[in-house]
Amino acid sequence: MAHVPGEHSPAPDPAPVDTHCPYCSLQCGMTLRPLPPGGGSDERPGGVEVIERTAFPVNRGALCGKGRTAPAVLSSRVRLTEPLVRRPDSGRLEPATWEEALDRIAEGLEATGRAYGRDAVGVFGGGGLTNEKAYALGKFARVVLGTSQIDYNGRFCMSSAAAAHQRAFGLDRGLPFPLADVARTGCVVLVGSNLAETMPPALRYVTELKEAGGRLIVVDPRRTRTAEQADLHLSPRPGTDLALALGLLHLVVAEGRVDEEFVERRTSGWPEARAAAMAHWPELVERITGVPVPDLRKAVTMFCDAENSMVLTARGPEQQSKGTDTVGAWINLCLATGRAGRPLSGYGCLTGQGNGQGGREHGQKADQLPGYRKLADPAARAHVAAVWGVEPDALPGPGRSAYELLDALGRDVRALLLMGSNPLVSAPRAAHVESRLRSLDFLAVADVVLSETAALADVVLPVAQWAEETGTMTNLEGRVILRRAALTPPPGVRTDLWVLSGLAARLGWEKGFPADAEEVFEELRRASAGGPADYSGITYRRIAEEDGVFWPCPERAEETARKGAEGAGSEGTERAAKGTERAAKGTERASEGTERASEEAEETGSERVEEAAGPHPGTPRLFLDRFATDDGRARFAPVSHRPAAEEPDAAYPVLLTTGRVLAQYQSGAQTRRVTELNEAAPGPYIQLHPLLAERLGAAEGVPIAVVSRRGRAVAPARISRDIRPDTVFMPFHWAGPGRANTVTNPALDPVSRMPEFKVCAVRLELAEG
Repeated sequence: MAHVPGEHSPAPDPAPVDTHCPYCSLQCGMTLRPLPPGGGSDERPGGVEVIERTAFPVNRGALCGKGRTAPAVLSSRVRLTEPLVRRPDSGRLEPATWEEALDRIAEGLEATGRAYGRDAVGVFGGGGLTNEKAYALGKFARVVLGTSQIDYNGRFCMSSAAAAHQRAFGLDRGLPFPLADVARTGCVVLVGSNLAETMPPALRYVTELKEAGGRLIVVDPRRTRTAEQADLHLSPRPGTDLALALGLLHLVVAEGRVDEEFVERRTSGWPEARAAAMAHWPELVERITGVPVPDLRKAVTMFCDAENSMVLTARGPEQQSKGTDTVGAWINLCLATGRAGRPLSGYGCLTGQGNGQGGREHGQKADQLPGYRKLADPAARAHVAAVWGVEPDALPGPGRSAYELLDALGRDVRALLLMGSNPLVSAPRAAHVESRLRSLDFLAVADVVLSETAALADVVLPVAQWAEETGTMTNLEGRVILRRAALTPPPGVRTDLWVLSGLAARLGWEKGFPADAEEVFEELRRASAGGPADYSGITYRRIAEEDGVFWPCPERAEETARKGAEGAGSEGTERAAKGTERAAKGTERASEGTERASEEAEETGSERVEEAAGPHPGTPRLFLDRFATDDGRARFAPVSHRPAAEEPDAAYPVLLTTGRVLAQYQSGAQTRRVTELNEAAPGPYIQLHPLLAERLGAAEGVPIAVVSRRGRAVAPARISRDIRPDTVFMPFHWAGPGRANTVTNPALDPVSRMPEFKVCAVRLELAEG
């Protein structure tokens, strides 16, 4: 196993290394072949080349342009290679030693906490951090800094789906089945996802679905590249996905297509959910959504006539101020028709960020402890505190969600440590967030490039990238995979774990924060044991041998007891007994469905699940026998449609929705530094319908402005009939005048605290220049 690069790390083996793409939640397998010294070039920058890794089951060798060009960001021409400190005399960021940079950060965080209280210090993480980093960052915030003020940009990713998952099933894992099952079902409803551009290698499963006779329904206000593949494209008005799902459920009831036996045997709350759906008759839903009644009926027929069906949601329905209820309505559709808790059917969420799943499971979310435990749960606090060697009462309680934390900067939160995020571009109401960042007493940023947010910092730390460090990620299926180091970082670069170790030591914690990723993961295993996201049975070796392991995967009770017995004296025996009890309980919860999974293995194309002897096999498919609720039943959500937080009016008559494009990723901090990707997607644009362009007097390529109550964004017009006449679209990857999030609405979902990125009221204006 490659050593995690630190201050004095040996170079990894120069042989080709199997690893994973640094971008989206597919975490596509790839092999990196280090180039000989001086072998880099404009065609092959970064000292390494990407070659296909066909054996990895998720992408089977396929890569998008972002994955193929990922080594370009390793080049010293585009990345940070030495610490930067803002000099008081010049006000500029200038090179500094690591000692000076870490000393400045430790002093800034400690002085702020001493002067204003521990919660005046904040920590903001990222959905691209490895599980080890997310775990260490959460531990650092709560143990070293003693602050409750920690959250991460994954709150902007799939938090509404996570909340709906928890409410309905008692457990949140984006896909409760392997992605390959999508190709073998009968009908997929894809809601608010443009797979063809956001994760192209996954589109092969849709192609295979259709080749096998399956049907695809796409729900999207735009006719995207993905919608072009659909057998039926439903184009609802932005912000009305909840009404659409309720209208479909109404028709399921009216047409006698409810699976009464499944509802009776495996669910609760159906009478209330049914009553709510029946208030959304088809003609009303057509008026709200703009989707014709015949199309609603056709969708129900396609979904219910198939022997197996799935609903997959993405950011479209989730990034709304009613996102949790919207996802809940789509889950209701699956439950009412018996399309859940059995092979080749169910609801799933297509996670966006690379570690959007694992990143929230292990402690960097405001209300979360490792293993997906709740911070407010006394038993959870006691378990994790014991692993960390602190008293449970010493752990702070839940803090602010991501946007609320950013909004509090410069007021309640006076200093911020930020890792792996660029909120100046990615946060809603971004101009306001920028002003909050500028008002901080102290800001420290660790990143691989000088992002727009890093450029505002008092201290900037250059940290290692995906190809230069080892660590685990959890992909959209709940498959824990292993990124391996193929290169040694440049001399002036350190890993995030090394940074946290150095800061902890300066703040009085000489032990407890190792810089070695595998050592951190071993502690994460113990901290997660018995929790909903139990990783205790997963090891680096198993991941490598099995091409990833699906959680929950508890350590078998006998293995836990054996390890404990090897400990010294009665203390080790006591720990072993407690560990055995926890692992046994975790195994009972985590193994739901493994017997059924074994019986169905041949049908679903999976390998047979092992019997009780030996290591736990992991859980590729959840809920086959029971759901993870106390009574084992899934819970319907009695939800009703309500308007968006901001509807059009005379002053702002048009709806704006945002999203991603094929060649860029998230805030673009890395992809905007890759020549090939910039040539494919050189800048922002505003997509609008010809009728809207005619009323405005706009022509193709002419700069126009999108104006909301929060600000103004300017970009060239892209006129297309592939969007509704009442809607405009902007990609959100760019800073500057074309920053889409300048105008987006930070209205929050009351449960998930997800901002309403996907819909807000705007007006259009012609812009100069």
